[in-house]
Amino acid sequence: MKGLIGRKLGMTQVFAPDGEAVPVTVLEVASNKVLQVKTAERDGYEAIQVGYGRKKLHRATRANRKRAEAAGLDSAPLRIREFRTPDASRFKVGDEIAVDFFRPGDKVKVRGTSKGRGFTGAIKRHGFAGGTRKSHGGGPSHRGVGSVGMSADPAHTPKGRKLAGQYGNGQVTARNLLIVDVDPEEELLLVKGSVPGPMNGLVTIELVGEAPRSYQTGKDTSEEVEEESEEEKSE
Repeated sequence: MKGLIGRKLGMTQVFAPDGEAVPVTVLEVASNKVLQVKTAERDGYEAIQVGYGRKKLHRATRANRKRAEAAGLDSAPLRIREFRTPDASRFKVGDEIAVDFFRPGDKVKVRGTSKGRGFTGAIKRHGFAGGTRKSHGGGPSHRGVGSVGMSADPAHTPKGRKLAGQYGNGQVTARNLLIVDVDPEEELLLVKGSVPGPMNGLVTIELVGEAPRSYQTGKDTSEEVEEESEEEKSE
């Protein structure tokens, strides 16, 4: 598999061995429950559906309630995502995938919903520098957009013009973020840099630039690292 679902807790900083301060985003990656296993024979491809968080059953859709009941959960998941994996047959409904799936040094992409800022002007929405000079002789239009249309031909504003409007509240993906540390006991993931979305916003974390990683539920990943190193030595 390639990823998990987590929650953004906020930002802090950690210090590298050389004393450099590294800004990191703290992500809470509690155990993701396997809700459905898709196989090539039945579905045409191999993948697993995982759920994160808790939601009252009467607030969930009927399909999600059925998924929760099949996985033996007393509440419906707050967020469901599907991840393709070549070893889907190794999982079964009800398995838990913990934060130790990730390792320090991994490169990941984090997808979340950006903060909604409502209806904003073109200066803030598109990052314009502003209009006339701010001192003498500037006139009243410091933050005005300026001319947006044409003259008699074709006499309309072309589509795609950068104007005022809804800003934020959209899906944003931050790519190639480095995992600085993994804390299995506290179920925390420290990622270098910023992550889209507000505090307590749900995010999807996926590995970048490599094939899906195998994961065995109920097994420490440190054992997997040792096994991989032994295989490399034997080769």
